[in-house]
Amino acid sequence: MILVTGGAGFIGSNLVASLNERGVTSVAVNDHFDGAKMKNLAKRKVAELVQPGDLLRWLEGRKLDAILHMGAISSTTATDEREVMSANYDLPMRLVEWCTKTKTPLIYASSAATYGDGSQGFSDDNSPEALAKLAPLNLYGRSKARFDLDLVKRARAGDAMPPQWVGLKFFNVFGPNEYHKGDMQSVLAKVFPQVKAGAPVRLFKSDRPGVADGEQSRDFIYVLDAAKIVMWFLDRPNVNGIYNVGTGKARSFRDMMTAMLKAMGRKPEIEYIDMPRELSGKYQYWTEARMERLRAAGYDAPFQALEDSVADYVKNYLDKPDPYR
Repeated sequence: MILVTGGAGFIGSNLVASLNERGVTSVAVNDHFDGAKMKNLAKRKVAELVQPGDLLRWLEGRKLDAILHMGAISSTTATDEREVMSANYDLPMRLVEWCTKTKTPLIYASSAATYGDGSQGFSDDNSPEALAKLAPLNLYGRSKARFDLDLVKRARAGDAMPPQWVGLKFFNVFGPNEYHKGDMQSVLAKVFPQVKAGAPVRLFKSDRPGVADGEQSRDFIYVLDAAKIVMWFLDRPNVNGIYNVGTGKARSFRDMMTAMLKAMGRKPEIEYIDMPRELSGKYQYWTEARMERLRAAGYDAPFQALEDSVADYVKNYLDKPDPYR
């Protein structure tokens, strides 16, 4: 059996889908099972549902093939440090202890939020020195960065570890099953229903010299590609460490919206609005994952081009009566 924490959420439910597509149905899902999230699992075969407060008790005496730990408080505006650290640091450390004791592989979600404003680049250097220099901009990023650093220190000190431990720094993931995330959905998911209803596409103007309107860029990665990376690590229990999960190629919001309009059969018309005052001078203009370490580890599958990923998302999910994977 494989346990997926956060398994009713965005990335987690896509991992459950990928496992099912491999013929793996002995899957336990740990999450908050509200109505919106349960739609993410409606097409899935799941052996057990585990409530968050029951997880550690449920693990007692269990034998699992792996834990895919995607659960977290991922809001970048969260301010309750005790709550966030309990969920994003204390609990995963308990899972590390359990996986070490039971010799269970552990693959967990870190985040590109650990890189802060990106001024130090986006290299997934695993040295404690490099990890200690990162300066996340919010509590969520700080909680993930602290866990990454302490886990690497533990491994470097030669302390007991799970037989496999992998942290994945997800960049701008988008795709099916993100609909419950509200304002934290991708721009594409938020804009599509408005455009479908006849509204124009609107993007922020640039307030930075040398950057054209709409050319603010991110490393967008389709969730199906991100899930393939997780499955690759699951198949390679001897590969350990912390790795970026992006495409290695930054693309602009204008590129994404143009691809969406093309997939919808619309003209590539985009309006530009002023950057909100509260974001002026604070807006991130560029992210791009360094992917050399993942490639060096042996991952050689290509990533879908943004245009192909957007077309698949629009035509096979967003524009269908049932948009769920």
